[in-house]
Amino acid sequence: MNEAAAVAGVEALRGQDALARRASLDLARSFIVQAPAGSGKTELLIQRYLALLAHVDSPEEIVAITFTRKAAAEMRARVLEALAGGEAADPPAEPHRRVTWDLAREARARDVAAGWNLAESPNRLRVQTIDSLCHWLTLQLPLLSGFGAQPETVEDARELYLEAAHRTLAGLDGGNEWSGLVARVLRHLDNHLERAQALIADMLAVRDQWIRSMMDARGSSREALEAALANAVCDALAALVELVPHAARGEVVHLAAHAAQSLEALGKDGPLVACRGLTALPEATPSGLAAWRGIAELLLIQSGAVRQKVDVRTGFPPGRSKSEKEAAAAMKRRFDALAAAIEPHRTFVEQLHLARMLPSVSYSDAQWEAVEALAGLLPVAVAELEVLFRERGQVDFTAVAQAAVRALGEPDAPTDLALALDYRIRHLLVDEFQDTSWSQHDLLRRLTGGWQEGEGRTLFVVGDPVQSIYRFRKAEVALYMQSWHEGIGAVRLAPLRLSVNFRSNGALVEWFNRAFEQVLPDEEGLASGAVPFAPAVAAEAAARGDAPEFHALFTADREAEARLVVDLVRRARSENAGQTIAILVRARTHLSAIAPALNRGGLRFQAIEIESLAHQPVVQDLLGLTRALVHPADRVAWLSVLRAPWCGLTLADLDALAGNDHAAPVWTLMHDAAGLARLSADGRRRLARAREVLEAALARRRRAPLRRWIEGAWLALGGPACAEQPRDLEDAQVFLGLLEELEEGGDLPDLERLAARTQELYAGADAGAEAPLLQLMTIHKAKGLEFDTVIVPGLGYAPRHDDPKLLAWMERPRAGAGPDLLLAPIREAAQQQDAIYDYLRALEAVKEEHEAARLLYVAATRARSKLHLIGHVNPAPGKPLGPRPRSLLGHLWPAVEQEFAAAAHAQAQPVPAAASGARHGPTIRRFPAGWQLPAAPPALAWRPRAEIVYEAKSPHEEVEFSWASETAKHVGTVAHRFLQAIAAEGLDRWDAARIVALGAVLARDLARLGVPEPEIRNAVERVVRALHRSLTDERGRWVLGAHAQARSEFRLTGVAGGEVVNVAMDRTFVDERGTRWIVDYKTGVHEGGDVEGFLDRERERYRAQLEQYAALMRAMDNRPIRLGLYFPLLGGWREWAP
Repeated sequence: MNEAAAVAGVEALRGQDALARRASLDLARSFIVQAPAGSGKTELLIQRYLALLAHVDSPEEIVAITFTRKAAAEMRARVLEALAGGEAADPPAEPHRRVTWDLAREARARDVAAGWNLAESPNRLRVQTIDSLCHWLTLQLPLLSGFGAQPETVEDARELYLEAAHRTLAGLDGGNEWSGLVARVLRHLDNHLERAQALIADMLAVRDQWIRSMMDARGSSREALEAALANAVCDALAALVELVPHAARGEVVHLAAHAAQSLEALGKDGPLVACRGLTALPEATPSGLAAWRGIAELLLIQSGAVRQKVDVRTGFPPGRSKSEKEAAAAMKRRFDALAAAIEPHRTFVEQLHLARMLPSVSYSDAQWEAVEALAGLLPVAVAELEVLFRERGQVDFTAVAQAAVRALGEPDAPTDLALALDYRIRHLLVDEFQDTSWSQHDLLRRLTGGWQEGEGRTLFVVGDPVQSIYRFRKAEVALYMQSWHEGIGAVRLAPLRLSVNFRSNGALVEWFNRAFEQVLPDEEGLASGAVPFAPAVAAEAAARGDAPEFHALFTADREAEARLVVDLVRRARSENAGQTIAILVRARTHLSAIAPALNRGGLRFQAIEIESLAHQPVVQDLLGLTRALVHPADRVAWLSVLRAPWCGLTLADLDALAGNDHAAPVWTLMHDAAGLARLSADGRRRLARAREVLEAALARRRRAPLRRWIEGAWLALGGPACAEQPRDLEDAQVFLGLLEELEEGGDLPDLERLAARTQELYAGADAGAEAPLLQLMTIHKAKGLEFDTVIVPGLGYAPRHDDPKLLAWMERPRAGAGPDLLLAPIREAAQQQDAIYDYLRALEAVKEEHEAARLLYVAATRARSKLHLIGHVNPAPGKPLGPRPRSLLGHLWPAVEQEFAAAAHAQAQPVPAAASGARHGPTIRRFPAGWQLPAAPPALAWRPRAEIVYEAKSPHEEVEFSWASETAKHVGTVAHRFLQAIAAEGLDRWDAARIVALGAVLARDLARLGVPEPEIRNAVERVVRALHRSLTDERGRWVLGAHAQARSEFRLTGVAGGEVVNVAMDRTFVDERGTRWIVDYKTGVHEGGDVEGFLDRERERYRAQLEQYAALMRAMDNRPIRLGLYFPLLGGWREWAP
């Protein structure tokens, strides 16, 4: 493309972007917007919201839906900020901010005219997560939704799924109506009960995706499902016919027929023989499938890449005579030209490879028996799960979403709630629409089911299908693409596409365009999840900047990669010490060497849910100690206890102790005189000290709570002295907290569950880190964020394959008809292949690969100024340089192959030789010989929080209790409890209606605390006022809102004034400026005037109390601290620095 054409293309994109942004403010129309990375999606949503505010009768008529609490809080805050900014006399200079300012002024004028007072009543802005919307819907019609009293929503329901699966399989011996189904399913799985339980549990986690299909399958005949298979084959082949490059069709037919004829003449068999006598492209029917497989065999190698060379095995013999050889050479040249012609057509190549796996169009009898059994048994498992939900008073997010859908009814048979919402909601805005799941899409369809064209209701959905990376959370990008073409339900959506990138510099944006045009598919595919790339252009004011740097490595050396990352961080710091840097990875394991390298280099970082505690030595030692004490026969656990630093036996001593007797428990061998005599003198001394402590611990078994028992043994052994850094002690406390959670009557009945839960523990954020200047996170966590410099290591590593599901299923939309259902049970235990199941799995694998390419796009587009990409290949002699299949580098390879080739050529030795030098035996960390526990500090007086008296500042001022009366005290207790719940669940899940609906619950709680019957009504009103004021007061919303390291009722134990004190902080968090806040709620009231004077006196009264909190907090957090008193009933606030 010449320079003039390039400039014209850029200007065209800018013009298209400007038109789209103007159109988005047409309040009479509904839109679906594609907003690529950095295009100002949130600003666009806020502008639409502000424009709507200026024209509605009440703010509640507008509902904005996001997918995270953080996004909801940010959007509400930015709307309020825009409204406040609209009062400024001078407009901002930037054009897009000027648009927001103008819209905010109009919305502000409407706010004043209508008396909404949004600044004081921000809760009227209905900006909420889709989960909170579902929760609210179930509250409106509890009986219809099936919930009744509102249950607890659990984040991780895996244990509930496993229990429901266990109950389902227990029907085998119950003589009930599904025992035969259980037997058939178990027979299919070779009677592997644990595997069956795990597979059913996996299916329950995604039941919203298949339950409707399964109910359809129960009512479908074998003929109907086999007809669906035939339709799938025909549609796939018809699409393939359309994808064959027109200029190459004749050559494809001719060369396939030639190869088939040659193979037949040589007496060879294979897929290509089916192309014998081919004169045109095969039919797009099951009868033509064999010939299409033959064409795939000719054009593609086994991996699906285009074949680069043909020989006699593929029907191109060399010939014997001179004329035959010339003809053979000519045919090979024709094939080379054909291969070169089809290689750029990536979608055709992909679909041709899939055609190899197209199944036959009928089930075997064994397959059908399994389909029938699963279609009958899985709904039973769902019923068992629902029973379990009711027993436990818990549900998962899927249950909440399904209940919300039930509460709305069908579009053609709406419930009273749906009709009421149809009247109340006039404008619906949806953010991150590309992350919508089937159940969420169904919810939107029902919410808008009664909408008619031209009646003033609008739907505005924004997203970017190229950033759809949450399939593991059930997101389905095909729903976005389908909505782009067809709308949602009865609502037609006009498509808009933004194309200006305000985030990244010009060089980066140009590289994104060049690279991802090659990385992402060139054709859209609903069934395969293929999303083509949409080019963007840098903002006019953007700096030119630097293009990405690619760092090529030629061996899978994680330590070398970590050293490179450290060097890049230091380089970035040297260029600009204040810039933000992110290290983004596909999987947490890719940081296993990088995080320690940063620590060794003195580069502090923030890493949330990255560093697994299961890999931390202190936690490994604690886990081994727990397993040994709980299960004295656990040989491996006992050996790990003796190897830990507190004992530190050498391998030679361990072998002398236990190497000759593999049957006796280690604890018995630790008392065997003959065995002890074989130990070294140092080993005997170390063992004697540890044995004394462990003997005392075993004597206390089941005589104390589990945590106290294990922690006591760990302390006595000297466990804290094993810590290498202060964070290790925090990690130990996290593990001990897990023991407290899993304990049952002082014991731990399920050690495997402990091991599994330990794998789910992650180190907390480093309180002393220079965050957010250097952050480590997965690419998924980084979505929606931006950084000055982005480093993406580990591109050369491939993920492990997903485990097979019990059932593969797919709904295929068909033009002019309802969707077809494809079903296949998991392969039988002894079965090597199952064509239908394998084909559906292959389609899933294609979707996963398309999402992996989009994941790479998300990672790269987080960068504002600098992007570093790091990947490795393992060169093999005689083979072309190339990445591992399924790695991110594999997707990026078309764009970076030349860089790799140049780097390989520049290296004299592409594959480094193994480091020479003497080998050293394993090192061991252990206490010095003769180590003893340090002496205990002087005795301290213990005083629980209830007994602490804080001295008033004035010696003449009486010490006053926190509560004027018992009833006031109980009002405060209940108010505190629900303020904690509001903060935990998120502000968007609470409104005035929900608080008022708590009346009976509040009365019950107050009565249980001892509030007399005559006082309960007034006490309930006081709690309701406190909660409502906290939700509507800007300061209250800030205190309860989402913040970093936010905690409610946060307990700390420490030493103050020579005494051990135990305190509980009502609310503590870190704000966006890095300041630690400690806030105490005071639910007292003040009758009469001079409220400000009352608040000043209260500050002095509680100053000592909060400053003690600050002193305790400062021992674990070196951030600046500010203290605050919040008075919910007064909307009062006092703050100060300690």
